[in-house]
Amino acid sequence: MIRFHDVTKTYHIRRFQKKVLNPLTFEISRGASLGICGANGAGKSTLMRLIAGVEAPTEGTVERDGTCSWPIGYASCFQSTLTGADNARFIARIYDREIEPLLDYVEDFAQLGPYFHQPIYSYSAGMMARLAFGISLAIDFDCYLVDEVTAAGDDRFRERCSEALHHRRETGTLVMISHDPGTLRMYCNAGAVLHEGNLTFYDTMDEAVDVHLHNQAVAA
Repeated sequence: MIRFHDVTKTYHIRRFQKKVLNPLTFEISRGASLGICGANGAGKSTLMRLIAGVEAPTEGTVERDGTCSWPIGYASCFQSTLTGADNARFIARIYDREIEPLLDYVEDFAQLGPYFHQPIYSYSAGMMARLAFGISLAIDFDCYLVDEVTAAGDDRFRERCSEALHHRRETGTLVMISHDPGTLRMYCNAGAVLHEGNLTFYDTMDEAVDVHLHNQAVAA
């Protein structure tokens, strides 16, 4: 269960401030598979970081019953001067997991070849996303947060991602953001639209996508 109570987020940049999220109060139930739509800059990634605890709200509280992954696809979860393998070792220690089995799983899943033992700063965005995906799936979280990562890699890797996400959806909670309505429909049963700082929930992903596309057409 994830609970937001009167959560707001405002960024202060020199003399400029931007309010990204109006007061949000909602719950995401355990076992839900929720897709979140919204325009570029609407605050979807900010919302995911708040759910994960990577960022703190400006006001309000976020409660989590169980463990949440970091947003898969979020590059800042790694130390860029360490190798992919060293980052995996560090995360294994944080979550008290056996190091060698976790390394074997990540190396096999991410398919980075020799880059697995190279510094993160040498990675492309897709390689970093694949590493994040592999490490996250190597740990049994109660809730998986997915941020625009399913297109990383070749067809074989995308197929493995799809199988893994469908399995995690059946055994836990899944929250996903994507600009591709087809991807959201594939993985998510319910939807939400983030628009002008407000988050509105819908019983089906189709309803949420229709509202999002309407908002996009009005804004064009």
